[in-house]
Amino acid sequence: MGLKWTEILLILFALMLLFGASRLPQLGSSLGSAIRNFKKGFTGDGSDDKAEDDKKLAQGAGDGSIASSDKAASKQS
Repeated sequence: MGLKWTEILLILFALMLLFGASRLPQLGSSLGSAIRNFKKGFTGDGSDDKAEDDKKLAQGAGDGSIASSDKAASKQS
């Protein structure tokens, strides 16, 4: 069935009334970037993020912060 052009116009008119004409481009831009980020995360295109996480993990292991947090957790138990 789908949406007819008159229904699309009514939806756009309602959005303009709710948010104002000046905020619609901003909302569309943020919605588009959110969809892009979701697709990027879903496809697993986050190889740069994994490299950064590995660096943080290596730095944390070097200064003993992980071991000290494990000791604190075992003391509380």
